[in-house]
Amino acid sequence: MKILVTGGAGFIGSNFILYMMEKYPDYSFVNLDALTYAGNLENLKSVEKNPHYKFVYGSVCDREKVEEAMDGCDMVVHFAAESHVDRSITGPAVFVETNVVGTQVLLDVAKEKNIKRFHYVSTDEVFGALPLDKPELKFNEETLYAPHSPYSASKAGSDHLVRAYHDTFGLDITISNCSNNYGPYHFPEKVIPLFITNAFQDKNLPIYGTGKAIRDYLYVTDHCSAIDLIIHKGKSGETYCIGGDSEKNGLEVADAILGATGKPDSLKTFVEDRRGHDMRYAIDHTKISQELGWQPTVNFTEGIKKTVDWYKENEEWWQRIISKEYLDTNRKESNEKVK
Repeated sequence: MKILVTGGAGFIGSNFILYMMEKYPDYSFVNLDALTYAGNLENLKSVEKNPHYKFVYGSVCDREKVEEAMDGCDMVVHFAAESHVDRSITGPAVFVETNVVGTQVLLDVAKEKNIKRFHYVSTDEVFGALPLDKPELKFNEETLYAPHSPYSASKAGSDHLVRAYHDTFGLDITISNCSNNYGPYHFPEKVIPLFITNAFQDKNLPIYGTGKAIRDYLYVTDHCSAIDLIIHKGKSGETYCIGGDSEKNGLEVADAILGATGKPDSLKTFVEDRRGHDMRYAIDHTKISQELGWQPTVNFTEGIKKTVDWYKENEEWWQRIISKEYLDTNRKESNEKVK
């Protein structure tokens, strides 16, 4: 089995490659990544010399690079995306280009190469928001789409494209919509790694608005195990929702991280709320649990401890990332390295 993983140098993509290479040592993996600011080849140092792993530097929007990377592959697992909501508010264009046009390029090549399974990794944000006062409501595979940010709108567009290629061309596809991931190698602009690295530096933990917005948190290896099941046993044309059974608001996340790092409550600070902030996401994962036997195995308390411990043990990794020198030069250096 040979699998193309797009965005494999990013947070979830690199965790997926590491998870799959350990579980399936006879499989081969091709990692196509443009190494934008959140892509980091250091995440995959442990496998870079493995003969079953190959890195291809390039964008999913570059058809020539996509054809090169997909050559001889049996499956595609498509993670590559611009993913930070705040960045999509200040600059939507790149989100449409990468998330929508890039997906279309991949689908065209997959169709021409008769790929056996094209799996698209999407988000629960395509469904919009849930009310805080109705905790019994959760997103599932039948929830209507109602994206509120340029990011979630671009992901929703890609979801529809993937389904269209199944319905129109008969391409074997699956889609997963997951809740908020966290764990090792998470770029420190997202809330959990930002709070952890700030706490280590005795910096404030910036909490949006009143801190009441709720997210369902999913430990990244639980997400990887779900995708593993879907690409091997999932039904073509189907969508599977993946949730962590860990709904927490911003204050609860901050409290958990301060507790795990031994830092004082005084580091909590409130900042202006995000524009168009969705107040609650939650996933009902009944379908994947009943049909494929998947369940999340890492609860939030355990997951936060594991994540804090990883960042404590890998300070050099995140200190380099948050440095101005890294932000200014790392992409150029990485580009030269892989030419």
